[in-house]
Amino acid sequence: MPMRLSPFSRPLVAGHGVAASRIRQACIELGLQPVAAHGGEASLIDEARAAGCDALHPGEGDAVRQAALAERCRHLGLRFLGAETALLEAMANDRTMRQSMREAGLPLATPDSDGEIVAMSLLADRFGRVLYLSPRQCRGDAAVAPLNGLTVERYRYLGELAARGVARLGVVGLVEMRFCVAGNRLGFVDMRPGPTGDEALDEALVGLDPLVKQLRVLAGEPLRERQSRVSLNGQARLWRLEPPSDGVFTGGPGVRLDRCEQGGQARLLVWGRRPEEVERRAWRVFAEWWGDEEASRRL
Repeated sequence: MPMRLSPFSRPLVAGHGVAASRIRQACIELGLQPVAAHGGEASLIDEARAAGCDALHPGEGDAVRQAALAERCRHLGLRFLGAETALLEAMANDRTMRQSMREAGLPLATPDSDGEIVAMSLLADRFGRVLYLSPRQCRGDAAVAPLNGLTVERYRYLGELAARGVARLGVVGLVEMRFCVAGNRLGFVDMRPGPTGDEALDEALVGLDPLVKQLRVLAGEPLRERQSRVSLNGQARLWRLEPPSDGVFTGGPGVRLDRCEQGGQARLLVWGRRPEEVERRAWRVFAEWWGDEEASRRL
C-alpha cells in the first residue's frame, strides 16, 4: 500500500512532457495526489491555489528558475519541493559556489582544464546523511553510466568529494555535481538542482529511484540506505529523442521507454551487463524505428 507523506499531500508539478510525468509517477507511488500544471511559469502559483495544492514541485529546471519559484512560494506560504532559496541562489552564482567548494576542501577545475565532464547525483537528508549515486557522462542527446575505465577506488573518491561538498552546504534533497576529470586529476565545475532527467540511469544501475527518494527526504524522512551497500550493476545509456509517430516499440530485456501520450520527446534507457550488450539492445530498438543504416549511425 502506498505510504502517505506529510506535511504535503497534493503537490502541483511544474513543467510538461515526460519530465513532469515521471515526477507525478513518483508522487503517486508514495500515495500523494499530484496535479499537472497546464499554464506557463507565471501562472503556477495561481494554478496551485485553484487546485487546492499544498506544495509545488519545480520539475526539471536550472537554479535561476528554481530560485525564483522558491522565493514566490515562500512569500505566498506554499511548500516548495526543492532546495532552499539561498542554496539555489548560490548554485546560480559560479563564484559563490566555487568558493564554498574550495572551503570544503574540493579541488577546483580551472578555465584551461582539458578533460571529460563527469556528473553525479546526490541525495541528502536533514540529518546530515548524504548518498552519492552513479557517475555519468553526457554525449550530445545521450548520457552513459558508469564511465569505462572508472575503477571502484576512483568512483569512491569522486563520490566522497561530492558528498563532502553537499554536506558543507547543508543540502536537503536531490542535486547534481559536475567535475572535470583529466587523467588522475579532477576539479569541481558546478552544482545543479535536481532532478536533471538522467535519474533513470541511477534506477538501472543502483536500483534506487532518486525522484521518490527526493520526496521522502523533503517530507522529513531519513535516508535509510548505506553508502557501503550502494554498488553499480552493469552499464546503461539514456537517449533523449523523438520516436517516429508510426514506430513500433517491442521492448524486451534491459529496454525502457518513458514517453507521454501527447508524443514529443521521449527518453530511452538501455541497460546491459557490458557495453556491447547495451549497444546490441539499443541497435535493435533503433532498427525497429528507422532501419539498420540509421540504427548504426545513431550508435
